[in-house]
Amino acid sequence: MQIRTHAPAGPLLAALLVAPQLVSAFYLPGVAPTSYTQEEPVPLNVNSIRPVAGSDAMLHSVVSYDYYHPLFQFCRPPDGPQDVGASLGSILFGDRIKTSPFELKMARNESCKPLCKITYQQGAAVFVNQQIQDGISLNWLVDGLPAGQKIVDGLTETVFYNPGFLLGQTTEDGSQVQFNNHYDIVIEYHEVPGGLPGGQEQYRVVGVIVQPESRKYTGPIDENCNDVTEPLILNEAGDTEVQFTYGVYWVPSKTAWATRWDKYLHVFDPKIHWFSLINSAVIVVFLVLTVMSILVRALKKDIARYNRLDQLNLEDLSGTSALMEDGVQEDSGWKLVHGDVFRTPSHPLLLSVFLGNGAQLFVMAGFTIAFALLGFLSPSNRGSLGTIMILMYTILGFVGGYTSARMYKSLQGDKWKLCIVLTPLLVPGIVFSTFFLLDLFLWAKSSSGAVPFTTMLVIVLIWFIISVPLSCAGSWLGFRAPALEPPVRTNQIPRQIPPVTTYLKPIPSMLLVGLLPFGAIFVELYFIMSSIWFSKIYYMFGFLFLCYGLMIMTCAAVTVLMVYFLLCAENYNWQWRAFLAAGTTSGYIFLNALIYWISKLSLGGFAGSVLYIGYSLLISFLFFILTGSIGFFASWLFVRKIYASIKID
Repeated sequence: MQIRTHAPAGPLLAALLVAPQLVSAFYLPGVAPTSYTQEEPVPLNVNSIRPVAGSDAMLHSVVSYDYYHPLFQFCRPPDGPQDVGASLGSILFGDRIKTSPFELKMARNESCKPLCKITYQQGAAVFVNQQIQDGISLNWLVDGLPAGQKIVDGLTETVFYNPGFLLGQTTEDGSQVQFNNHYDIVIEYHEVPGGLPGGQEQYRVVGVIVQPESRKYTGPIDENCNDVTEPLILNEAGDTEVQFTYGVYWVPSKTAWATRWDKYLHVFDPKIHWFSLINSAVIVVFLVLTVMSILVRALKKDIARYNRLDQLNLEDLSGTSALMEDGVQEDSGWKLVHGDVFRTPSHPLLLSVFLGNGAQLFVMAGFTIAFALLGFLSPSNRGSLGTIMILMYTILGFVGGYTSARMYKSLQGDKWKLCIVLTPLLVPGIVFSTFFLLDLFLWAKSSSGAVPFTTMLVIVLIWFIISVPLSCAGSWLGFRAPALEPPVRTNQIPRQIPPVTTYLKPIPSMLLVGLLPFGAIFVELYFIMSSIWFSKIYYMFGFLFLCYGLMIMTCAAVTVLMVYFLLCAENYNWQWRAFLAAGTTSGYIFLNALIYWISKLSLGGFAGSVLYIGYSLLISFLFFILTGSIGFFASWLFVRKIYASIKID
């Protein structure tokens, strides 16, 4: 699984004006350019073998493999494959980069070069043929650029490079499975202006295309690979001798090194993408303005009436029939529950822990999207997205601890030691345990997507050495800070809560509130899912920036509106209701994942289905914490504001 690169928004108008520039193929290169002289070796490294969509446009597997998996039997370097260094995020996203036996010399064309000869036995042939039918693809890297296939977008007629190329293919009638054993490597390069001081020319790689073919060799290989036209088919009933060959073709290109990734960054039908996003933005803005106008108008009237009645009662303590009549009006609406609205909810410790982790996720997501938007997470710097997410979440443990402690203290919690311990351990522990259990399935399948034990150990050490102490320090400062006093006093005896109408009952209100934030991110969620499961490069951080801002505004607006109606109905148990209602967005995200599973995936094996469902649940759980916290804090600020605006005797 990989998102390859698979902040709260400012004013919407300004964001929409600058978004076209933000979503262009702008990035700050993650690595320095490498220049080669004539005949100098250019490294070709191999990466994990990943599944892509098959001929039926469905994904049939989510299990990736190491390039040198024993059953694939690919040619190895004479001294054995060596690991190429990768970042923590790159490893977590499934990269397993190793050296290869391919020899590429700058600007030297070679039409046919033998690589090695391998005999595929029955078991290996069955395995490889099954992987070809599942649509598995090879992933090579030449000078850091992914080797891909040239594709023309039928709608826009633009040419782009799709990373990876197929291990083999099936015939149209499905009767034969052909294994690709010859690779024509087409490398685009350009000359560096100026060259070396001695006048020697220098070149840089700006594009890589691989055209695989299936060739059944029967004799010695000549410089044209014998012009073989018969395809190679692995025999599942016996042994098959396979000769691997390749050709290298260097093509001059005017593409600059700084823009070489532009060919790989392609948006299918961007007009529909823009239309959907603008449509969502208009709906969200209309919703937020409507909610604000309703609340401001209603609250102004309520506050003015409550304060007027308080003033009249102070001026004439004896009272009149008119004042008694007004007094009946006073004892209604949200002011009636002022003595209970800040009452400690049930399970304040769990709520505080969730809110602390939600604040941590909120800030982490904001900073990560902002960095990506500014171009710091270049696709040339593999795994930078995962690395920065882990780094930000680790450092922001201080924010989580501080927020959790302040909220728990304001809720009159007394188990402060338990709060300090659970904040850095509960939610990360659930995430890590689920991730570890899913990793066991990948280990059982000998998948390269399984995170190595040493990497797991590094994550645990980072967690306990950096994140946990920072969280504890934040909690300590949070508990030492003065308590957030409520603007009104809480009565000793709780009021009885009257029955509410149907739409304010827990389940209907949660379903209604959670649907609208999901609608704000629905379009972008489709592209993110495609990046994760179909191994596509995701770089549309301008769209993601807008969607994140729209989700925050929608989540806050609808949750505040629900809390207002809840208080008007004299129901003061708003804390958990606000958190759960906003968190229901995660339920729609998981439901969308199930629909995506049915419509886009065809996972026949048990392990693949468990992995997909498990990762989808993990993502939904993190969204539950994030959106629930956004809804709670928006409602908390709203409730404090309105009750601070009225005069209470």
